Amino acid sequence: MSSADDEPTNTLVGVPIAGSTETGHRGGPPGSGQEQGASPPAGQTEVGKAAAGQPPGGAGARGAPGGGGGAGDEPPAPKIGVGGAVLAGFKDAGAPVAKFLDMVGGHLILMARALSWLPRRPFRFKNYLEAAEYIGFGSLPIVLLVGVFTGMVLSIQSVFAFRQLGFESFSGAMTGKALSLELAPVMTALMLAGRTGAGIATEIGTMRISEQIDALESMAVNPIQYLVLPRLIAAMIVTPILTLMFFCVGMGGAYFVAVIIEGVHQGQWIAKLRDLVTPLDVVQGLIKSVVFGYLVVLIGCFQGYNAAGGGRGVGIGTTRAVVMGSVTTLVLDYFLTDILFSIFSTRPG
Repeated sequence: MSSADDEPTNTLVGVPIAGSTETGHRGGPPGSGQEQGASPPAGQTEVGKAAAGQPPGGAGARGAPGGGGGAGDEPPAPKIGVGGAVLAGFKDAGAPVAKFLDMVGGHLILMARALSWLPRRPFRFKNYLEAAEYIGFGSLPIVLLVGVFTGMVLSIQSVFAFRQLGFESFSGAMTGKALSLELAPVMTALMLAGRTGAGIATEIGTMRISEQIDALESMAVNPIQYLVLPRLIAAMIVTPILTLMFFCVGMGGAYFVAVIIEGVHQGQWIAKLRDLVTPLDVVQGLIKSVVFGYLVVLIGCFQGYNAAGGGRGVGIGTTRAVVMGSVTTLVLDYFLTDILFSIFSTRPG
């Protein structure tokens, strides 16, 4: 054996042996090994730390570059890959669609729950009469006013347009066709959305935030049967009546402008009206009005019933009831027109 094997060594693969270098490093007496505070040789330090399972570079190796970070620093957040970013983008893009479907589903659930109470006791006919009075009689002045001036505007526009061709006697038929098929049900529904839909949303929403609906439930009274169902049924009954009155006063205004003011021949004006405007046109308008009135009141009830957040939440629900009721009326008008033309075989051409 060589002389190197007989001599004692101070380190084993770079790890200090107890009583030699480590003792001097931890504060032994001066002169024995390394002095206190002095660092061991570079080669021994790195190899020794590697053998002890410590990361090289000191306590700051986990922190910022250069050893500035502490031992308790949080690890860096995991990076999102390309697939995760694409998935997040699709979720953000589909959020409005999911919200719309959730809203439609909520309306359908409320409608089903309300109609399920229709054949069940107690019936509470007084609630139906009060709802019909509020929706029908309360909206009558604004509907009549708008109907008169709508017919007058259509009449004067059509007289001036047809007079250039010598067909001013057709102005009454054109006005009657427009009012019976489109304007009477649509304008009536818009008036109901602005007045009745907003009023219902405000009333039920105030009852929700003031816990009156919870009080009804505590008294074993179903709030949907008590608050929602009477308004839905009343809207289906009174909205066609309002639409028919809109059509009648509109034609009265059209007659006054065309015959009395513009001097169109009365006999020709009435004859063309009878030839071109049929009772089937009026029936189609009344069918539309039933659907429009039902949806306007359903939207108002839904927004009020699900109101939250105090007075501000009630205001937001009222605004949504008016906007959604008006937009729904205008959007569904196209689809109902196409369906009714196919059912009654009155599609042009």
